[in-house]
Amino acid sequence: MSKKPKKPAHSAAPSAEKLENRNAAALARVADMTDPEGLRNLMANATRLGVEPVREAAFKRLAAVQSDGDEGSVENAVWQMIHAVEQIKREDSGKTIRLSMLRRDIQKVGEAAAIGKIVAKPGPSERFDELMARALPGYTAEAIVLTHPDAFDDATRAAATARLTDAGVDPATLMT
Repeated sequence: MSKKPKKPAHSAAPSAEKLENRNAAALARVADMTDPEGLRNLMANATRLGVEPVREAAFKRLAAVQSDGDEGSVENAVWQMIHAVEQIKREDSGKTIRLSMLRRDIQKVGEAAAIGKIVAKPGPSERFDELMARALPGYTAEAIVLTHPDAFDDATRAAATARLTDAGVDPATLMT
């Protein structure tokens, strides 16, 4: 006579305190992570579990660890924007999509000049719209202009301010 295998006992859902502790531990780990794939995995898990603060922190860290230039520089801010937009495109399409034209322009004229050209164009860029749709105004070319005002002329700063204001963003919040 064979015994019927026991069904595994269903464990109760984690308590709110356990979930909070788990999420806090994940959030604390993000700052030390340097592996882009590990950060993407953490973002996917946070999205699946509905833990937006962890996903957002991992997204920002991913943009930072992939960026070139000294922290706080125009160059670094531009590369963070590029990596942020490329990650958004990757999530939307399921494949890697590079901002090839912007990368080529940077090779020719440098980061600040390339961003200045984007901001000087009439109307918002596709990148601007994608970042605003994700509530990431701090990664826009316009935000880079305003957070590094010495690298840009008055007309470029005015265009950046106008575009952000038109989109409902208070430019003063980006300059802190």
